[in-house]
Amino acid sequence: MTMTTPIPIGDGTRDDSDGHHRRRCPICDSSIPSTRARFCSGACRMRAHRRRHSQPDRLAAALPAAWPIVYECSQCEQRYLAVRRCPDCNLFARRLGPGGLCSHCDEPLLLAELFDSAAT
Repeated sequence: MTMTTPIPIGDGTRDDSDGHHRRRCPICDSSIPSTRARFCSGACRMRAHRRRHSQPDRLAAALPAAWPIVYECSQCEQRYLAVRRCPDCNLFARRLGPGGLCSHCDEPLLLAELFDSAAT
């Protein structure tokens, strides 16, 4: 009685038989030499890393400046623009939201209050 070992049958998906020429580098669009690699070279890998990590800085520069925050003292109910501690009560004020100064009376107003008054 002789035993024969089974011959493994593969479909060629894991041995890089013909799939490597279809994958392209997302940075320079050249072919990628390995199936495990994402980029064609170390330079492209570093360029992609720099792009990923510098993008939020470009986005932050493109966005308009943030609105100052309006705070209100819980004891004297005085509102302050971008001042967190009430100078009279020496307590931390609670945050109400973004806002600005009123053009008529120079009191801090919330953006929500400005939009509500414009809608009516």
